[in-house]
Amino acid sequence: MMLSTLLPDLTNKSMPDIDIKGLSLDSRKAAPGYAFIAIPGTKQHGIYYAKQAIDNGASVVLYDPSNIESFTELTGVVYIAIDCLSDQVGAIAARFYDFPSKKLSIIGITGTNGKTTCSQLLAQLLPDSGVIGTLGWGETYRLNTTENTTPDAISMQKILRHFVGQNKKTVAMEVSSHGVEQGRINGIEFEGIIYTNITRDHLDYHGSMEAYVQAKLKLLTAPGISFVVVNMDSPYAEEIVSTAPDKAKIFGFSRCHHSQQNPEILTISQVHYSLKGTECKLHWKGHSFPLHTSMVGEFNLENILAVICTLLALGKNLSDIVELISNKALAINGRMERLTDIHHSFQVFIDYAHTPDALERTLKSLKPHCENKLSVVFGCGGERDKGKRSLMGIIAAKWADKVFITNDNPRNEQPEIIINDILKECPQQKATVIEDRKAAIHQVINAANDSDIVLIAGKGHENYQEIQGVKHPFNDREVAIEALKTKKVQLC
Repeated sequence: MMLSTLLPDLTNKSMPDIDIKGLSLDSRKAAPGYAFIAIPGTKQHGIYYAKQAIDNGASVVLYDPSNIESFTELTGVVYIAIDCLSDQVGAIAARFYDFPSKKLSIIGITGTNGKTTCSQLLAQLLPDSGVIGTLGWGETYRLNTTENTTPDAISMQKILRHFVGQNKKTVAMEVSSHGVEQGRINGIEFEGIIYTNITRDHLDYHGSMEAYVQAKLKLLTAPGISFVVVNMDSPYAEEIVSTAPDKAKIFGFSRCHHSQQNPEILTISQVHYSLKGTECKLHWKGHSFPLHTSMVGEFNLENILAVICTLLALGKNLSDIVELISNKALAINGRMERLTDIHHSFQVFIDYAHTPDALERTLKSLKPHCENKLSVVFGCGGERDKGKRSLMGIIAAKWADKVFITNDNPRNEQPEIIINDILKECPQQKATVIEDRKAAIHQVINAANDSDIVLIAGKGHENYQEIQGVKHPFNDREVAIEALKTKKVQLC
């Protein structure tokens, strides 16, 4: 694309026009003919990496002039200063990739918990669909890795362009609060937005719960939104509904009873939870349908209700949706993933629960079905919200009979500091500290007796453990299976 086309409102007519071959925010990934986009980073401004991009072949440098002390322009390269460039990267990338979101039905999923489950389920159930999120991007059975839940603005547009080329019709996209605040979704048109729930998370970044909520609500300013799916049991439901665009239709779901004056709310009754799945009756606009799913727990039922509402918003009939879920919905990797022996003598669950709300809801879901002891293995990530650590210690001690505190991803923080923060209000008589996560998983499984349940929480699908800036291969599921084999358990 010619530079004048890429920046129609910002290019000086006397400036030599250049054919732009690609865009890059990462100087290491720049190539011949690329435009390198230099924006302020968390540690340093991107302009100080421009030489590396130019050495790799970049012919144009677009940069935000704010927060720059000084730098030297290299000869043979065009430099263009653009105010508030971070906010405009998405629009620039959208233009470069020919506005792919206009050719797709994009469903944005946000909330503290449940984003991955909802996005994966939607991608499973909708024909010709793609997914972008924590597990990666692509098709549910063939995912490419992503560095973040919501990729950067350029990567996002490039992925959407790929989906257009693959003749996809729908994209289920996880949208993180970081992604909204950092403009990664700018330039994207959404057909619908799902709000799963909003509870404490990422306060290390946002600073306060209020700022975190506002970041979530900011998603509703995106263009094109025709419907919003809302968890009506959330304390923020009213605020979400009042912030939604006037033209957007609201589809609510609730585990509680709502009067018939609210016909657009999907409700449930006759709920039965077990370790094999969930059964309930769905109620929508005077019609009722039975639902059975193999997914475990109250929180997973909420995720399924969010997905059902989304399919209703897309014009599908409830009877068809129920059949779809019964026949096609599969468990999500690392989300209440169950490992059990052929005799079901005791069971191990692996879940991504890494927030106070998620840990509590997961333990509460398992507790009623545990005939003997419920044990939990968990830790907290380093260099993240420190305030949640003691809360998770309290929750673990409240619901579990045995608490094994270990490392999560300590990153560059000392593990013993994180563990001590968790222990502050966790009764010592319940807690066992085993810093090595592999050893902790082996010990809790080795100690499990008949009718016990073990929850390994916090990392879920992750295949690494980050310690002192290095990502070491590590997967909770693989370690758990190894421990079960050591115990000479024959898995189902």
